[in-house]
Amino acid sequence: MKRVYSNLSLAAAFSIAFVACQQNDILTESNTSGNPHSSAREASANTVPNELLIKFKNGVSSSKKDEILEKLGAKLKEKILTKMMEKAGDNEGVTLVELPMAAFEALSKTKDFDEIEYAEPNYIYTHEATSNDPYFTNGSLWGMSSANQYGSQAATAWAANKTGSSAVYIGIIDEGYMYTHEDLTANAGVNPFEIAGNGIDDDGNGLRDDVYGWDFDGNNSSVFDGVGDDHGTHVAGTIGGVGGNGKGVAGVVWNVKLLGAKFLGSRGGTTANAIKAVDYFTGLKIKGLNIVATNNSWGGGGFSQALQDAIERANAAGVLFICAAGNSSSNNDAVANYPSNYPNSNIIAVASITSTGGLSSFSSYGATKVDIGAPGSAITSTVPTGSKRSVTSGYASYSGTSMATPHVAGAAALYASLNPGATAAQIKTAILNSATPTPSLAGKCVTGGRLNVSTF
Repeated sequence: MKRVYSNLSLAAAFSIAFVACQQNDILTESNTSGNPHSSAREASANTVPNELLIKFKNGVSSSKKDEILEKLGAKLKEKILTKMMEKAGDNEGVTLVELPMAAFEALSKTKDFDEIEYAEPNYIYTHEATSNDPYFTNGSLWGMSSANQYGSQAATAWAANKTGSSAVYIGIIDEGYMYTHEDLTANAGVNPFEIAGNGIDDDGNGLRDDVYGWDFDGNNSSVFDGVGDDHGTHVAGTIGGVGGNGKGVAGVVWNVKLLGAKFLGSRGGTTANAIKAVDYFTGLKIKGLNIVATNNSWGGGGFSQALQDAIERANAAGVLFICAAGNSSSNNDAVANYPSNYPNSNIIAVASITSTGGLSSFSSYGATKVDIGAPGSAITSTVPTGSKRSVTSGYASYSGTSMATPHVAGAAALYASLNPGATAAQIKTAILNSATPTPSLAGKCVTGGRLNVSTF
């Protein structure tokens, strides 16, 4: 997995990491305590140094806030108030501040002020058809296979002409993704409420020309910035690589629309930007775009109330939050992994299995905190290759729970395409109820089984 920083929580910001991978390289995530507010977990988390996210109680005057910040020695860095916060009745938002002291030292001082509802570090997160596509025909795509009993059985669905729908959208919260890739361009979604290139915020979400999504790390409309966006591109290919085109790979769904919310950069991603990314897709859903789910192949940091609240806003809008269980080989029931351990009902937490049905050596698990297993070891998918000046379409094999997660996101898209109007709860139930019992997952996840889309 790669590392992500959160603008919302200071001391924990540097501890959030991508749940997935470098090529042939498995990274681990920080362990977390079973207590969501465990200081041991948060103390070990990566955070943005000298930053805090502060939530003031309703009704606190501007002068009082200024007084408190002055006593803390804090400087305002950003007021985070998304459209979705306002729609939920929160007109206060969250305040990101810079401090002259370490985040955890500052946290203890915030307890002296009754006007503060909560304060937290700005955590850092990191990554964790019959087809004529070459990587399928040569057997590389075992995760899609019906010949391998431990694959997702997507090939069985393809054979029954169940290949997805362009009316279904999946949001990729990750790095950017290469929407011009030869195996992705046909499935690259656009924001229908925005007019490209006119420099105007047509849809009123505060972002200009967010046609393919938005880069919250760079604060611009460029959702693909080169070969460094390999993780997000790999995830995209597993969800919706174009099938039957004689090129490369095939995703779980051959027809789908993908949109990007880039919040992971070269140093990872922050809580602050994760919140904005989640709210971005919630806003599009409320506006009428059929956002079925977001794929979240990242993790790290400690408990964030602000991020949990954002996930709940997505839940209220009917958007699934499908996320990686983590790569720390640990029991998430005992040692919490975020965001997969949040209690929101729209979360599906995904463990990784191998091509022989075993729980991947790196994969975290949890009888009550992880929902299902899916292919995550040696997964071939799309990546950008070349140099900064010359980027071309390529393919690579990665491993991680980051790779397992998009199999489930693709499954959500497939079910939604076959059952228009299905609610998020119905889609989640269908995915979990269709899981195939698997010995390596018995007692290791809620279903005790692995992803199987053949009966959708």
